Amino acid sequence: MNKLSNLSTSRLVGVDPKLVLVVKRAIELTKIDFRVQEGLRTLETQQEYLKKRVTQTLDSKHITGDAVDLVALVDNKVNWDASYYIQIAEAMRLAAIELNVQVRWGGCWLVLIS
Repeated sequence: MNKLSNLSTSRLVGVDPKLVLVVKRAIELTKIDFRVQEGLRTLETQQEYLKKRVTQTLDSKHITGDAVDLVALVDNKVNWDASYYIQIAEAMRLAAIELNVQVRWGGCWLVLIS
């Protein structure tokens, strides 16, 4: 069973507690290891991302602590294979259902979840 690293846990500081519970449960449910890449984000960081064209908006759920970015880890390295993200998304969906927490998967550029 996978477990969140200390780095991932530290990146959940300031994130909505219900979303934190979903992430923590999802890591237990999935066979694919993942890391929290980013949780709470400052407006200044969002402005930097906009300037660098990493984002297209200043209206990010990260600023309010209502979003997390997750990356798949394969052999302890970030891997962008879409099949891993489908599995992570499914674990997040199942965790959210189990915990009765409404979430919207922002990774819809990879996969849509109903």
